[in-house]
Amino acid sequence: MANRKNQSYLFSLVADRPAVSRIISFVIGSASTLVFAPGEWAILAPALTVPLLFIALIVSPKVAAAHFFWFGFGLFLTGTYWIYISVHVYGNAALWLAVLLMVGLSFILATFFWLAGWLTSRLSHGEPWRLFFVAPAAWVLVEWVRGWILTGFPWLAQGYGQIDTPLAGWAPVLGIYGVSLMLLFSTAAILVTVMTAGKARMIAIVLMVLPWIGGEFLGIVEWTQAYGEPIRTTIVQGGVPQDRKWLRQQRQPTLDFYRTKTLSVPDSELVIWPEVAIPARHDQVEDYLNIIDLDAKRNRQTVLLGILEYSVERSTQPRIYNAVFMLGSEERQVYRKRHLVPFGEYFPVPAKVREWMRMQNLPYSDLAAGNDIQPLLTSASGLKLAVAVCYEDAYGAEHLYAFPGADILINVSNDAWFGDSVAPHQHLQIARMRALEFGRYVVRATNTGISAFIGPAGELLKTGQQFAPQVMTADIRSRSGTTPYADNGNWPAIGFCFLILGIFWIRSRAGI
Repeated sequence: MANRKNQSYLFSLVADRPAVSRIISFVIGSASTLVFAPGEWAILAPALTVPLLFIALIVSPKVAAAHFFWFGFGLFLTGTYWIYISVHVYGNAALWLAVLLMVGLSFILATFFWLAGWLTSRLSHGEPWRLFFVAPAAWVLVEWVRGWILTGFPWLAQGYGQIDTPLAGWAPVLGIYGVSLMLLFSTAAILVTVMTAGKARMIAIVLMVLPWIGGEFLGIVEWTQAYGEPIRTTIVQGGVPQDRKWLRQQRQPTLDFYRTKTLSVPDSELVIWPEVAIPARHDQVEDYLNIIDLDAKRNRQTVLLGILEYSVERSTQPRIYNAVFMLGSEERQVYRKRHLVPFGEYFPVPAKVREWMRMQNLPYSDLAAGNDIQPLLTSASGLKLAVAVCYEDAYGAEHLYAFPGADILINVSNDAWFGDSVAPHQHLQIARMRALEFGRYVVRATNTGISAFIGPAGELLKTGQQFAPQVMTADIRSRSGTTPYADNGNWPAIGFCFLILGIFWIRSRAGI
């Protein structure tokens, strides 16, 4: 009886006070940011999602879509407010422009939730068991779509908030979207449990706990194997604030810091510097790079450092790449960032807009993108290294080409752009998921933190202090073998979502 009263009250609220119910959806979405780092209140995910799914059962698709939109708008506005910091505080853009970009991006991303809400309501027909299948499939399919459309923005996928729960055991099998899918199945089962009785309720309870039990058992499986001797590895973090990094007077102290700290760890086989650790084009500091190369060869080290590569190829116009150089091997090896940040590293705008950006003292020049598939960097000792620069590590499927060949994953980044916000913590959470998906150690070097050593189960082995110079050393291991996710990518999870939605779409059209 109490459940019916609660359901009746919620229906009355949505029907009679739509503005209030949408505000509540916005608040619930905003609170969902706490599921992700640094909050990491994973248990909030199902609790905050159940009301939204219930709304999809009791209202029209149009109204449900509106509530999902406001949920998404709240989530992205609170979860990606750091865009304002990067654009205004460090990018020196006008306040109004930074706010417009932050709100505009949140609005665009929320439209994906609108689609998820419409599909869920349209195909559920007010029936809890239909919703059990449709809602997870629609939600996760939309997560996947926003991860690649218009270059993609896969931030805040629901699975990331479950990195420290049993559901994370699904990551090596089905990837991040598989974790999201299992979370949504369990959440939808909660709703079915509340709205049914008898045998149906007992089945729903089983389905509610099954993803967690399955994830716990999968988490025990060791998908990849360690081999070879431990590799002494060092991360060097400069700790230079973004607003000082490119000052002329800061360059030499930065160069001195990285060389001195690297020389201080002669027993480290692998030394990693962050993204664009050297604030210059490589042709401007060639002598310095040669010195680092000689130091590395003398100490039998491999040094990976981020820098802007100036390149003239085949008599074309000069290009500048966001690159990682490997020094200490017989020949200099280079990885070029291939997934660039729109409106950060390249500007997909007409010439007139680009000229206006130049007049407003805004960045307007494009970096060049590296090839989609690049050779693994190979150290003098034979280590095979897969590299991701900055938020490239948010695109798990783009790293599939590196396996099973890669021994270790390297992520270099510059999260100084986001100040003391949630972004560096969220980014570290994403890197942990990549380690778990591929069963490899991840070495993550950033300019101001959070630098970290991450184990193959996604566990944090060692983390550095933010906003301070840091030298961290740990022993890691090469890993061989592949996970099911490394073999198959996102397609098993996404294909399942397509199958479910296809079946219910056909049934809906047929009136079944």
